[in-house]
Amino acid sequence: MSLDAVLDIVAAVCLISGALLSLAAGVALVRFPDLLTRMHAAAKPQVLGLLLVLLGCGLRLRTGVDITTLVLIGVFQLATAPVAAHMVGRAGYPHGEIRSDLLLTDELAAHLDRLTDEAPTPTPTTPHRP
Repeated sequence: MSLDAVLDIVAAVCLISGALLSLAAGVALVRFPDLLTRMHAAAKPQVLGLLLVLLGCGLRLRTGVDITTLVLIGVFQLATAPVAAHMVGRAGYPHGEIRSDLLLTDELAAHLDRLTDEAPTPTPTTPHRP
């Protein structure tokens, strides 16, 4: 068996595994009960699935420009997904989107009054009429 055939098999395994992880993350976003578990599903398995897909693509394409582009995509995903998940969690906490019965420690409970002061109050909007 040649090296190209082995790399193609590894690429196929990475692509299928990454696609299944991304599918599981999408299903979890719909099925999980509260914000924190959905936030976890949106960040961790989705990022790992994307990295596996990128690895599979890199093993299959094997050109310098393509691999550089795939590495940049992976780095940006690793940099932005945790920040986005953190911001979603911080935005949902003051609005009661968190199931506190599932938390072992609620470190933000002492700061809830400060968080609710920072949260924008909803303003009534008038429908746009053409």
